[in-house]
Amino acid sequence: MDKEEIKKKAHRYLQEEQDSRFRQEVEDLLKREDWKELEDRFYRDLEFGTGGLRGIIGGGFNRMNSYVVKRATQGLANYLIKTFPEKHRAGKLSAVIAYDSRRYSKEFAEATACVLAGNAIKTYVFSSLRPTPELSFAIRTLHCDTGVVITASHNPPQYNGYKAYWNDGAQVIPPHDVGIINEVNQVTTIRELDKDEALSQGLISIIDKEIDEPYQDMIRRHLFRPQLIKEKAREVKIVYTPLHGTGALHVEAVLGSLGLQVITVPEQREPDGNFPTVAYPNPEEAAALTMALELGKKVKADVVMATDPDADRLGIAVPDKNGSFVLVTGNQLGTLLADYIFLSLKELGKMPPKPAMINSIVTTGMQKRVAESYGAVCFECLTGFKWIADIWRKTETDGQGYTVVFGTEESYGYLIEPEVRDKDGVSAAALTAEMTLYWRSKGKSLLDRLQELYREHGYWQEIGISKYFEGPQGPAIMAGIMAEYRKNPPQTLGGIRVSKVRDIQESVWKYPDQPGKTDPVDLPKSNVLQFFLEDGTIVSARPSGTEPKIKFYASCCAPVENGNLEAARVTVTTKLAAIEADIRKVIGN
Repeated sequence: MDKEEIKKKAHRYLQEEQDSRFRQEVEDLLKREDWKELEDRFYRDLEFGTGGLRGIIGGGFNRMNSYVVKRATQGLANYLIKTFPEKHRAGKLSAVIAYDSRRYSKEFAEATACVLAGNAIKTYVFSSLRPTPELSFAIRTLHCDTGVVITASHNPPQYNGYKAYWNDGAQVIPPHDVGIINEVNQVTTIRELDKDEALSQGLISIIDKEIDEPYQDMIRRHLFRPQLIKEKAREVKIVYTPLHGTGALHVEAVLGSLGLQVITVPEQREPDGNFPTVAYPNPEEAAALTMALELGKKVKADVVMATDPDADRLGIAVPDKNGSFVLVTGNQLGTLLADYIFLSLKELGKMPPKPAMINSIVTTGMQKRVAESYGAVCFECLTGFKWIADIWRKTETDGQGYTVVFGTEESYGYLIEPEVRDKDGVSAAALTAEMTLYWRSKGKSLLDRLQELYREHGYWQEIGISKYFEGPQGPAIMAGIMAEYRKNPPQTLGGIRVSKVRDIQESVWKYPDQPGKTDPVDLPKSNVLQFFLEDGTIVSARPSGTEPKIKFYASCCAPVENGNLEAARVTVTTKLAAIEADIRKVIGN
């Protein structure tokens, strides 16, 4: 972009933006003639993608700010009005809004509500910050047509985001996502109503306990062994951190009401969008649990738990026999929960005739083996919990008779209850506490049970590799990497032959040894490539949908012979290291 084009876009933004704080940022950059920063803020519009918006907070069309949020909301409102014209004419369209602890979350939530009200859409707004899964629950409980949560999940503090939901309580998927995107891109006029006026007209209503209490009751109802918890609760000590986010409200209330000892990390209990004690408020990152682990060691906790800022993800660590805490990966906890859910249904005589679980295509294959060992099936879907919710919804109406009892993905997302249609870190925390108690009553730890599962189903290990590509050139670089992989797929990875390739964007299976042979892929199109190696290892590549980075996943398994877990671990670790080295040659370190 040349300077004149940048200035033209900047002045157009200044005409549209009503928030003085964001206006001032752009005015100061123009005054300083900081063309590099201005180009980054204006070289594109912040894309309203298939899940909504996510970006760095600041002034400009390529930033998260009040104008960008209002424009997105007007597009959402336009799509709702066109989709449900009769409801709109009758004044019966409705929405729910929630927000987390990030900077400007409350302001963005209010801006969203005022635009929806300006379009005669009745809007329920939580009185203060709430977890993302509670928004999903509220949409279904209040029978709303849509919902929005203001959050950037586990991104660094400079980010915020906007996620749109449909009337089933799940994030929007085709055709609604594309329809909303088209409407957002065509917005020329934003209709909004003053907050006080909207409140006086009943177009905005404030909610809290009428959703909080049923949500907590629902989580408790989905526990399997309330009597065991009642008898043994005081035997388990839990250290918990909400990482300055929304989780403390419900995690403390639900676990506390069960009689469990919950010790919350005091320095991280209060909401704070600057996340002052962590570099990344992400329970997937070991560093984010440092303070919780220190407290866990001090009080000799049985389990350490962490939820991310919007409390839809859960990470845990448990002590080994020497008292040192071991971080449990998202794949491992998902496997443990799947095992516990199926085991409990079987033991309690509640197993449905055709039980099922759902996980994503980049989640460990171990979960499928665990499900099948209980006579259940494991459906696979694209990455993103909206696809898990979509399959869950379809099984309820497709006449096939499957009952889904669990959904999970490798990035620390778990869904136990059908009343919510997104990952739920609060219910996962409650069930993990019960699971810890159950295995303790059997004289085992979670690590003991995990090792038993490895011996039965093979030793599984997964790695994730990410590379950021910031700035205007980033998308082109990532597109080039994916294009090269498609044009010239590797013959081997880590020295292991690639036997077939699943190209989900092109909807085909390809076979390197049989050029020209293809088979159809039965998944929605997505920019994902998967390389299936001859030893069963799967390597996946995909650009992130929420951050400027490309992501690789590798999942590998080795049989455990004569109970020798360490030998299997060495085999798998060696293979994965060689695979990572090959990937690093392409993307750099």
